[in-house]
Amino acid sequence: MAKMTKKQKAAAELDSEKFYSIDDAITTLRAHKVKFDETVEIAMNLGVDPRHADQMVRGMVSLPSGTGKAVKVAVFARGDNADKATAAGADKVGAEDLMEEMQNGDLDYDRVIATPDMMGVVGRLGKVLGPKGLMPNPKLGTVTPNVEQAVKDAKGGQVEFRVEKMGIIHSGIGKLSFSDADLKANFEAITNAIVKAKPSGAKGKYVKKISVTSTMGPGLKIDTADIEGA
Repeated sequence: MAKMTKKQKAAAELDSEKFYSIDDAITTLRAHKVKFDETVEIAMNLGVDPRHADQMVRGMVSLPSGTGKAVKVAVFARGDNADKATAAGADKVGAEDLMEEMQNGDLDYDRVIATPDMMGVVGRLGKVLGPKGLMPNPKLGTVTPNVEQAVKDAKGGQVEFRVEKMGIIHSGIGKLSFSDADLKANFEAITNAIVKAKPSGAKGKYVKKISVTSTMGPGLKIDTADIEGA
C-alpha cells in the first residue's frame, strides 16, 4: 500500500462531513502546520458555467492583511508614467523592449499593467499573456492612466479572482504565520467580493461550497450560512 502524504494523513484524522466556521478552520489548520510558513487557500464552488459570457465571474479585491508573498509587476508605460511606475516599485517598466522580452519567454510576473496609450504594443502579446491570465484589462484596473496606484495596489495585497472551467475559484488568502484576525479579514474580503460579483446569468444557488486548506494541511468545508448573500 502506498505511503500516505502528510496532507492525506491530516485529512484522514478529520471528519470529512463536518462543516467549520472560518475561526474553527483556522485553528484546525494551525494544529496540522509543518515547519515552513504554509499558504492558506480558499476554493469556492459556484453555481455558474463560465463558458457562457453572462456567467463569468472575475474581478479584483484588496486583501486587508496582504497576501504574504512578493508580487512581481511589469508595467508598459513611457516617459513620466514610466518614472512613476518605477518609483511605485514596479519590477520592470518598458515599452517595445518589454514586449520583445515577453515574446521571447520572459513572463515571470504576477501582474502586468499598462497605460491606455500602450495597448497598441501590448495587444501584440495577446497569445502570450492571455493564456496566463496576465493580459491588461480596463475592467480589472490593469489598463489605467494611474499606473502608480495600480502598482501600489498590486504590491499591497490586491488579488485577482477568476472562475475556472468547473465553476471553481481558487485564491490564496495569506500565510499560516498571519494572525487569526488577519486571515479571517482576508477570507471575508474575498468571499464578499465574489458574492458581489454574482453574474446576471447565475441561476439557483450561487455559492455551492467553500473550503479552505493550507499547503500541507487538510481541506476543510466551511459553513456557507456564515457568508452573507451566498
